Amino acid sequence: MSSSRYLVAAVFCAFVLQGSVTQAQLSSNFYDETCPNASSIIQGVLVQAFQSDPRIGASLIRLHFHDCFVQGCDASILLDSTDTIVSEKGAFGNNNSARGFNSGGPSWTNLLGRRDSTTANITLANENLPAPTLTLEELKQKFINVGLNGDTDLVSLSGGHTFGRSQCQFFIQRLYNFNGTNQPDPTLDTTFLQALQALCPQGGNGSVLTNLDVSTPDTFDNNYFTNLQENKGLLQTDQELFSTAGADTVDIVNLYGSNQTAFFERFVVSMIRMGNLSVLTGSEGEIRLNCSRVNGISSLSSGDDLVSSF
Repeated sequence: MSSSRYLVAAVFCAFVLQGSVTQAQLSSNFYDETCPNASSIIQGVLVQAFQSDPRIGASLIRLHFHDCFVQGCDASILLDSTDTIVSEKGAFGNNNSARGFNSGGPSWTNLLGRRDSTTANITLANENLPAPTLTLEELKQKFINVGLNGDTDLVSLSGGHTFGRSQCQFFIQRLYNFNGTNQPDPTLDTTFLQALQALCPQGGNGSVLTNLDVSTPDTFDNNYFTNLQENKGLLQTDQELFSTAGADTVDIVNLYGSNQTAFFERFVVSMIRMGNLSVLTGSEGEIRLNCSRVNGISSLSSGDDLVSSF
């Protein structure tokens, strides 16, 4: 099973399964008795999704990331707005960009048993989610603030950009007015810069998409890191990992660029670490009957279909 399929098992099991929850900790066999076919059920749904939407694998990894960075991995990002909840979907880092592949990549055994939050926090989402224009030190601090480290976890999880797409609006400042200089980001490869300027002209459509990984955009591999070595990172926060002089992240990028196995192994470790941030277990939270609504509370918007909601 590909990494994205295992990932979704971790993200989804807490709120799509209706078995009783009595354990107060995560375990790899949490649903063996209450829902023994959980993995195959989830895999079947995802296979259908991958066939109709090649972006879904990358989108789900991003969704997991954006959930865990806001009050822990508790599915709060899925909640729609109600009279008492302001949805995190409208946060700067989520609005019109968060959304639910034959991708390859590593696989691992997930720890299961997370329960869902009964609250969302758009303020924390706006504070915690890394913007694509951060410096390396600012990016590091975002990771440290939630309990991850600013070197191996940061570089490994950034490697999730080995597939997926980004909109022009999130990197156009690098093309024309980097840091208020009225000049392009000097770290951008010249040929790559010209291609991006043609795709994203000044005053153009900011929602136009392009690949995060210019070389193998639909494959989970280590080419994201070789792209950084060639100054072809799409987002500022990508290229900062390699182009910041004297940064401890440079050696990690070089390691992953030359050793895909090392990247895969560390990506698994960091994904598990992130997936265990401030989880709700035992009697905490709830198991939602509807992903986008707290049990017993109506939603102001539909949002019943997770994939279409994003």
